[in-house]
Amino acid sequence: MNLAVKAKCLVASKTEATLLIDGQWLSSDKTMQIVNPFDNAVLANVACANESHVALAVASAKRAFETYKHQASSERAQVLRGAAELIAERLELFATTIAKETGKPIQAARKEVTRCVNTLTLSAEEATRLTGETIKFDSFAGGENRIGHYDLVPLGVVVAITPFNDPLNLAAHKLGPALAAGNSVILKPSQQAPLSALMLVEALLEAGLPTGRINVLTGSARDFANPLVASKDVAMVTYTGGEASGKIIANKAGIKKLAMELGANSPVIVMDDCDLEKAVASCVSGSFWAVGQNCIGVQRIYIQERVYDAFKAEFAKQTCALSVGDPLSDATDVGPMINETEAKRIESWVSTAISNGANLLAGGQREGACYSPTALECVDESESLVCQEAFGPVVSLFKFTDLDETIALANNIDFSIHGAVFTNNINTAMKVSRELDVAGVMVNDSTDYRLDAMPFGGAKRGSLGREGVKFAIREMSQTKVFCMHL
Repeated sequence: MNLAVKAKCLVASKTEATLLIDGQWLSSDKTMQIVNPFDNAVLANVACANESHVALAVASAKRAFETYKHQASSERAQVLRGAAELIAERLELFATTIAKETGKPIQAARKEVTRCVNTLTLSAEEATRLTGETIKFDSFAGGENRIGHYDLVPLGVVVAITPFNDPLNLAAHKLGPALAAGNSVILKPSQQAPLSALMLVEALLEAGLPTGRINVLTGSARDFANPLVASKDVAMVTYTGGEASGKIIANKAGIKKLAMELGANSPVIVMDDCDLEKAVASCVSGSFWAVGQNCIGVQRIYIQERVYDAFKAEFAKQTCALSVGDPLSDATDVGPMINETEAKRIESWVSTAISNGANLLAGGQREGACYSPTALECVDESESLVCQEAFGPVVSLFKFTDLDETIALANNIDFSIHGAVFTNNINTAMKVSRELDVAGVMVNDSTDYRLDAMPFGGAKRGSLGREGVKFAIREMSQTKVFCMHL
């Protein structure tokens, strides 16, 4: 079954054969529904894996690794490039699937597809650039008459666990580098939104990926994830998601390589010498892109006192102008959250903050899984909206006078990825960039800017490995030294 037909089956015919084990799509005696969060329409029924499927998938991936671990890098690159071309040809089909399964507005979904194409293309390029170096063994006494080098070789079987918010591109950020490095992969896609990831796997197979190099286990993580991550035949687990699940994985995985991105609470500092129009537009986009379900989305904005009122007024105006509704409409700016439960959580957090003295500037309404883009001020630092990751369409504004105190407040979180500063003063830009405890600082840009080629990951307690194609490939490889005594 080719990719286009398979995709239509996933969305229209509600297939249940979504477990890929040793090249075969299999069903299970247990299934779960995938539902459109906007209208609650059932999109598909997917098979739920269990522990017996884990054993089969691990065995398949291990066999494939032993068979193909010395495969030419050009062949690995050819598969990744071919899959990228297939996805580019079917952009609208992929984008529609993303919009339906996540509620992401179609315009944002299209951008995710183009990023996926870029991620796979970068993976293809980096597959042929994965090289080591010669080693100067005679640089220390006792190393005379020796020559050699080190290579970068694959780890083995990599387990990739992906979230719902960028279901296609975040899967590509794990599959592309893992396959480029020569590993075999077992993919556990989001249980809320696995359909576009399944289509990505189909594209890789159609492009010529050998049997067993990728296996897929769909369903609920609680049914099979523990034995999967704990398997002694798994060399690495790469996970993007919440802290609670990350702790469980780290506890169960044992002695193996881990890479985790556990979310963030992104701060933005707006100085009074900045381009205010640009700052407002960037912060509105960064706050509400993908309904705020974005690990690097803007959550806290600290605005210097002299421009606070002007920033606040324009930010509220642009926030209220955003269109909320059907994610398949090109006119929609903000779709539903992933489900009504999450929308109710945000509603509760906002309600609590307001009851404790916060001032609502815009939004604050919920209809089903849709929660309107929301801005508040005078939010206490102890509120969940400030000290935890909101992961929803809500942002808090703060007025400041002292930059050092503000940087301290911006750093007063356990998990961070990006921070940002808007200023026209290079000294201020360098000061903030140096002192923010984050893994990336965007100057005159929103925190949600990300290039798929750049290193990406957490800081502080969330710092376990790096994504970004080149960097992820190296995380998924290990050095192997060759030394010859002449």
